[in-house]
Amino acid sequence: YCSGNNSWKFTVPQKYFLHFYVVGVAVTTSLLLAICFYAYMKMTPLLPEPSSYSTIASHLIGSNSFSFGSVLSRTMEHKYRVWRTVFVLLLMEIQVLRRLYETENVFHYSPSARMHIVGYLTGLFYYTAAPLSLASSCLPEAIDFIRGQIVEFIVKGRARMPDLVIDSPSLLKPLLKLGWCQWIGAIVFIWGSLHQIRCHAILGSLRENKDSDEYVIPCGDWFSRVSCPHYLAELVIYLGMLIASGGSDISVWFLFIFVITNLSFAAVQTHRWYLQKFEDYPRSRYAIIPFVL
Repeated sequence: YCSGNNSWKFTVPQKYFLHFYVVGVAVTTSLLLAICFYAYMKMTPLLPEPSSYSTIASHLIGSNSFSFGSVLSRTMEHKYRVWRTVFVLLLMEIQVLRRLYETENVFHYSPSARMHIVGYLTGLFYYTAAPLSLASSCLPEAIDFIRGQIVEFIVKGRARMPDLVIDSPSLLKPLLKLGWCQWIGAIVFIWGSLHQIRCHAILGSLRENKDSDEYVIPCGDWFSRVSCPHYLAELVIYLGMLIASGGSDISVWFLFIFVITNLSFAAVQTHRWYLQKFEDYPRSRYAIIPFVL
């Protein structure tokens, strides 16, 4: 919150949070479509058909079976990695679409609420960088494939290009055959999302039909334990994405560490504000993580 002409100089309305999620949806959707197209065209089926094994084996009689097994294993791991990326980007797409909806329909920003221009630019950068981080493990090869398809289309023309037929079962099967990490990650993601939905509804209701500058102590759900449960839920959501990614991509770890650092700092500032503003504020609440911070 800023007041006075001077403090408004380098600020924008807080309702501009909407721009973060518009950018997030645009970037995530573009990446999801690109990598999903690449995965469907080049990484399907995820598991070789039984007949494929016999066909391959018949051509490799007398060759080094260990070498064949090693190549097959690397191919399978590569396919899993690409489809894992599709899965994680689907989770990110759900997250940014929901946040876009909430910003427009759940929150009631005060007309006087402002945020610093640096925070605004950081938010725009983050919602561009986050989906790129999640997609980084296979994005270069997906871009190369799509570039090749575009060149082929230009050279051959539409009439000589094969028709693209999307077979829904073939698209869904690889996602359903991913490992336990992906499903545990999805469960953690859903758990965090449900709590964030509730916490955002509580925060959104605080200004509903109230004077624009009136604020009360939020209560309910994880607010009984921490001052910023919506931030805690965000940490849980990104932990779910980290688990779903398999935890092998350093870029996803950097993203998670950034989220922890950024939200912890913001939560501590918010917690201090609550303590200063309300004399009767519950002293038992932590800032963001119960019994830790």
